[in-house]
Amino acid sequence: MTGITSSDGEKRLVLMSGRAHPELAEDVARELGVELLPTTAYDFANGEIYVRFSESVRGTDAFVLQSHTAPINQWIMEQLLMVDALKRASAKTITVVLPFYGYSRQDKKHRGREPISARLVADLFKTAGADRLMSVDLHAAQTQGFFDGPVDHLWAMPLLVDYVRTRVDPTNVAVVSPDAGRIRVAEQWAAKLGGCPLAFIHKTRDIRQPNKAVANRVVGEVEGRTCILTDDLIDTGGTIAEAVRVLLSAGARDVIVAATHGVLSDPAAHRLQECGAREIVVTDTLPISEDRQFDKLTVLSIAPLLARAIREVFDDGSVTSLFDGAS
Repeated sequence: MTGITSSDGEKRLVLMSGRAHPELAEDVARELGVELLPTTAYDFANGEIYVRFSESVRGTDAFVLQSHTAPINQWIMEQLLMVDALKRASAKTITVVLPFYGYSRQDKKHRGREPISARLVADLFKTAGADRLMSVDLHAAQTQGFFDGPVDHLWAMPLLVDYVRTRVDPTNVAVVSPDAGRIRVAEQWAAKLGGCPLAFIHKTRDIRQPNKAVANRVVGEVEGRTCILTDDLIDTGGTIAEAVRVLLSAGARDVIVAATHGVLSDPAAHRLQECGAREIVVTDTLPISEDRQFDKLTVLSIAPLLARAIREVFDDGSVTSLFDGAS
């Protein structure tokens, strides 16, 4: 039988994956020392999705991994069907592993008559039968409250900081938030880099136009320093590319961009390659196809973090202990 059995023989962990990001699923399975549960999944001619697990999952602690990449609605639906199949096959617990939580940016109403889509996604997984959610760097931490059950909010910051530390002179660096709303995250970055200076980009956004913001000026001292521009995700790259240009115009020595989720919707690859940044660092929470890769892009593996968190949940350990008590 596929999976891990606990030392007392009372529990069995099984890991299964949808079709959105099979490479990440294989990496997580390798870190855990298990094989992915054999799964059949395909599309009917009219676009409906079929899924079936090839082994019994009765009484198991099931972990369903799917990252919500494009086409995002298809992969969310596939994961919902997998959760429903597990529930009907009598899995003991079902943990939905979302390295990237689809619709997480729609976490509040900006204007009347808008949905709160991030809440709807949480409700859908609960209704399908999920007992627990696990995700990496939610767009807003309060999204944890949308799900009626435990939510493990994992941070990619330690992974990103460890890498960036090898690429800069810590005595001549500044951490820059892309907007005022992410100052707290930038403060944590600065603390991990030895208490370096902070800055943020003042920007304006028209809520009626998606993926469009205007970076106006830098607030803080960046002249002559290597700037670490941090964000949770990069979508079309417009905001980040403009922020890099503003920093260089303000006298920054160079800029390294560090983000957890590389959505990289077109034309992000071109914008980021040409924006003037020294390096763009992301993790592989989302698949990055060859046509969206470029010379300055570095992709770090998130699989060890996901595997450790999955193991802590299975062993009734502490996921929070992975992040020095923060969540």
